[in-house]
Amino acid sequence: MIYQALRFLVVTVLACASFPLFRQQRTNGEPNALSGSAEDSARPEGDAIPGAGADSPAEGKSAKPESSSAPLHKIGSLTVSASWRLRTEAWDWFQPTTGENAYAFSHSLLRLGIGQKRESVEWLLEGAQDAILGLPTTAVVSGRQGQLGLGGTYFVANGNGQNNANGFVKQAYFGFKIPAQGHVRLGRFAFLDGAEVTPKDKTLATLVNTRITQRLIGDFGFSAVGRSFDGVRLGFDAGKSNITLLGARPTRGVYQIDAMGEVHVDLFYGAFTVPINSHSSAGELRIFALGYVDERGTVLKTDNRPLSLRAADKNQIRIGTYGADYVHVFHSNTHGPFDFLLWGALQNGNWGTQTHGAGAFVGEFGWQPVVRVLNPWFSAGYSFGSGDSNPTGNHHGTFFQVLPTPRPYARFPFYNMENNEDFYGTAVFRFPRALSVRSELHALRLADAQDLWYAGGGAFQPHTFGYTGRASGGNRSLANVWDVSLDCPLRYGLSITTYYAHAWGKSVMASIYPTGTTAQFGYVETNFRF
Repeated sequence: MIYQALRFLVVTVLACASFPLFRQQRTNGEPNALSGSAEDSARPEGDAIPGAGADSPAEGKSAKPESSSAPLHKIGSLTVSASWRLRTEAWDWFQPTTGENAYAFSHSLLRLGIGQKRESVEWLLEGAQDAILGLPTTAVVSGRQGQLGLGGTYFVANGNGQNNANGFVKQAYFGFKIPAQGHVRLGRFAFLDGAEVTPKDKTLATLVNTRITQRLIGDFGFSAVGRSFDGVRLGFDAGKSNITLLGARPTRGVYQIDAMGEVHVDLFYGAFTVPINSHSSAGELRIFALGYVDERGTVLKTDNRPLSLRAADKNQIRIGTYGADYVHVFHSNTHGPFDFLLWGALQNGNWGTQTHGAGAFVGEFGWQPVVRVLNPWFSAGYSFGSGDSNPTGNHHGTFFQVLPTPRPYARFPFYNMENNEDFYGTAVFRFPRALSVRSELHALRLADAQDLWYAGGGAFQPHTFGYTGRASGGNRSLANVWDVSLDCPLRYGLSITTYYAHAWGKSVMASIYPTGTTAQFGYVETNFRF
């Protein structure tokens, strides 16, 4: 199967290399950072007009909200944009005792926006039309085996509908400048934590966009629908530093086609970001704090307590998250750039009737050796999210990932940072004409064997918690995962992305899926921006 995936990617690379619509090769002599263009990385977070880059960080593009990546068209003083994303996904989930674990389905997202941006004011109105077609009807089974991939998740989230379509308001906001070099945005908009400032150094900007942003707050752009936020955002520039404040509620959507309403979850966020640069290096420090209040007391919480205790717990979740990250790039004329990043967070508060205390940490090191044509970028890292060791105690110790976009850090999306240890390595090859190949290898295990194997990305509908959990059976080893992707940008606003992943399940999977512990996932995606 791996041989077939590699052969498919090689054929696709050769086809793209000879495709007549391919972009012209860059002439400035500087290879792309991953594959995001300099124009993409230079856009400020939350620019007004919509694009469709659903999987931008995972595929090496800018991790800005989807609203920042589409081409802009002028009609008088107005700015208009449109995008259409089409993706077909193929799943071969870990082998259940019953149910459909091998299937394919398709979904599309059409976005149309019109707005205006002047020196002191801006506004945007953007609509979207989503469709999810051909979902499997038996990809959900009872017990720990649960939903057999995202086909089952989409099916359940949309009232057991096999074919689904809807329309909704994706963004609708008004912004204006205020004293002290400030800016206010009110309404419905996209937001990614960590993307408040775009570094001038291209390599640093790519690291921030692909390895820092969306760990706690994201638009879930990889999903068929995505999410936005209703609220207010304030930004202040003080010299080279930036202060950003956010008060908002997430919209519905992500897996369900109805994305008009809100979820009764309150989100409060503040961050201070400052660059740290020298003659031959560039860095960025961010200090942040996040408050999360889940008012849906009647929704069954996902944790490792017995069902009877969870069903009796009607109290709210109130969590504070406090952390910092630092990213630095060292430029070398002879050996190529070296980089490292550190990200960490601590949490406290109340998890219903339990007290909450948890933490997470990420460390990563990278190197871009000077090799023409291939332009490689190698990196290795470690990610840790704490788990809970006592299912019947009064303390909840599982790190809560809030409202992230998990997919940039879990490209085969069957896990996240909760109760997880991830040893990983990445290789990116940036060929001429913006063609990019990326491959990752992950060794996954649970942080605590008494806790659950978690998946998901946060609240997305009123009566669903937003995270799923499966008992580990007292085991820690989760899976080894290898994947490879190809990003092929073409002319005239067209791009094609292919992806393939293979997972070898370990003892946790064997306790849940005894008839087969391997899984595969792949997709082909086209994006039209016009």
